[in-house]
Amino acid sequence: MRRCTVLLMCLAALAAVQCEVYYEENFKDDSWEKEWIYSKHPGKEFGKFVRTAGKFYNDADADKGIQTSEDARFYALSHKFSPFSNKDKPLVIQFSVKHEQNIDCGGGYVKVFDCSLDQTDMHGESPYEIMFGPDICGPGTKKVHVIFSYKGKNHLINKEIRCKDDIYTHFYTLIVKPDNTYEVLIDNEKVESGNLEDDWDFLPPKKIKDPEAKKPEDWDERATIPDPDDKKPEDWDKPEHIPDPDATKPEDWDDEMDGEWEPPMIDNPEYKGEWQPKQIDNPNYKGIWKHPEIDNPEYTADDNLYLRKELCTIGFDLWQVKSGTIFDNVLITDDVDYASKLAGNAKTVQDGEKKMKDAQDEEERKKAAEESKKDDDDDEDKDDEDKDDDDNTGDGEAEEAEHDEL
Repeated sequence: MRRCTVLLMCLAALAAVQCEVYYEENFKDDSWEKEWIYSKHPGKEFGKFVRTAGKFYNDADADKGIQTSEDARFYALSHKFSPFSNKDKPLVIQFSVKHEQNIDCGGGYVKVFDCSLDQTDMHGESPYEIMFGPDICGPGTKKVHVIFSYKGKNHLINKEIRCKDDIYTHFYTLIVKPDNTYEVLIDNEKVESGNLEDDWDFLPPKKIKDPEAKKPEDWDERATIPDPDDKKPEDWDKPEHIPDPDATKPEDWDDEMDGEWEPPMIDNPEYKGEWQPKQIDNPNYKGIWKHPEIDNPEYTADDNLYLRKELCTIGFDLWQVKSGTIFDNVLITDDVDYASKLAGNAKTVQDGEKKMKDAQDEEERKKAAEESKKDDDDDEDKDDEDKDDDDNTGDGEAEEAEHDEL
């Protein structure tokens, strides 16, 4: 028993050793400017990134990332790393996003490419393997993109995942597992999960409607039918409106001038509406006909929907109307626990940012109050000066009046 325990511990240790971090970037210094490549794709006006922790932060050094710095610009920046495949391993893509400008329209996602990408020509149509992260544009678009390339075509997730839309740092994590399942986490909390085949249209449907099947002509889907023995009562038909029996011709009515007088019409209390025979159960009812299905001959299962044969580059390919987004804590790994440990710091970062932001807001409030008070005091002083001028003017007029009398 002891030997088995030791063996299990060794296997666990071996598994831990085999976990790999394929790429990690925390923008600790300015070396990123040499390692990340800007696109020079023609016809686009690209914006620049700057390294900063922003206007409010938890740690002035640790929270520095790269921030979009120019409004109404495309951004295209990428970094290449040693190529790898996630065959038989989990794939974790994680990074943090801070929309401190309270973004109204712009992307906050990353794209992961194979090695064929020309970094200096990266643009919106460049083929990618995975696109993941938040996208905000007005009140109608506040979602997390999860897009995979499969056989040369990009496939969007069939579910709606809402992203965070405040001004603080949030960690976004995508986990793709070799059993064709996935998870999406925000700030280390699972917000969506499922099966790749179910939640993306990678494959044609397993079943299709039998093209040979047709609904029989005598198939009756009517649950009820009019009673053939029901007859309309003889006194049923009454007019909907009748002349008002209480109306009288006005005394000043002139038939020659006003025409022949007719009483106004009113609703007929005896009117019963259009007669319809009562409904009875249809003895020939067979239910709603369902088109029979058959196996789709074009469907072929794929156990490797999760598989990315080669991943080599990560990039930010974005458009932003209002700049100010800070990207940081970029991680690509097969170590789910390591990613979870890093993202577990999200609340600490957010609490620090909120504390500093609240202090800044309070300082601004005090400053505004002081300026308002100063403006009020200046107005009062001006009013006093105007009053003194008015008083002096009155004395002069009195003196002039006395001289006139002399």
